[in-house]
Amino acid sequence: MEKIILTGDRPTGKLHLGHYVGSIKKRLELQAENDFSKMYVMIADSQALTDNFDNPVKIRESIKEITLDYLACGIDPKKVTIFIQSMIPELTEYTFYYLNLVTLARLERNPTVKSELEQRNFNNTIPVGFLCYPVSQAADITLFRATDIPVGVDQLPMIEQTNEIVHKFNSLYGETLVPCKAILPDNETSFRLPGIDGKSKMSKSLGNCIYLSDDSKSVYEKVMKMYTDPDHININDPGKIEGNVVFTYLDVFANQSHFEKYLPDFKNLEELKLAYQKGGVGDVKIKKFLYNILEELLTPIRERRSKLEENIDSIYEVLKVGTRNAQIVAKKNLEEFKKAMQIDYFN
Repeated sequence: MEKIILTGDRPTGKLHLGHYVGSIKKRLELQAENDFSKMYVMIADSQALTDNFDNPVKIRESIKEITLDYLACGIDPKKVTIFIQSMIPELTEYTFYYLNLVTLARLERNPTVKSELEQRNFNNTIPVGFLCYPVSQAADITLFRATDIPVGVDQLPMIEQTNEIVHKFNSLYGETLVPCKAILPDNETSFRLPGIDGKSKMSKSLGNCIYLSDDSKSVYEKVMKMYTDPDHININDPGKIEGNVVFTYLDVFANQSHFEKYLPDFKNLEELKLAYQKGGVGDVKIKKFLYNILEELLTPIRERRSKLEENIDSIYEVLKVGTRNAQIVAKKNLEEFKKAMQIDYFN
């Protein structure tokens, strides 16, 4: 079976470090390995509209912003098809048919949906489109016959629900759809990168993000505000590692070369952790160390983004070409899908 990769993001703002470690880094690795037949990156604007339907201008602007982020990070449109979800009408048709294969109770049990509903405080005003977005995601995956889906751990229930739909469809209409599997980040801490406040995952809506496009000053200010150990008041006080956001980020981003360049007092992260726990290492010191590491990552992204912004037309050309190529595949696969269901009435 050919390996087809599909992943994507909701265009509700610029991308942040949580997106980078949760999915973009893995996309870049997969792109470099070149071990796939096709790779799609979808800008999920239809899904974003389920809870932003009163603000389409926000979605419109965000499509441009996250495409800039993709290209600045190194996603190569010559290897990867970047497309806009709402411009593939076949996805809507797949979703409509799949709604017959899923119960309301099953949707309400989806842990990711439950978490999102609590976060947004919908109460009795839940848009049906939002509740059904796992079905829409199943359409996204199966229309392009994706086999491998780079996701964060919070999206695992979506993969499970997709495969349930695949199994139900195939049991009714014959082996037509392809099951998929999740590709998770290698570093366990990357599964759910916390925000700088330490209270929850990094989230645009909670305002606790470090964006990939943030300038140096903003990154510095945000790192300096990071939650550490509230009892670590003086440098010589013993400090806690658990729940300390700075060390969580160091677990994700720090490597041996960073110590050699920015903190030669210590050989590695374990040595730094032991010293902090014993007492004698200040929060400002570890925050400056983290800032230098993040700047090493973000500076080239920032510089590439700045160059790309000089020619916005080229950004939209990437989207046009990618969407056009996705439309060709979608049309062909829908024909086979309808044939399996025996609703290709004139053939």
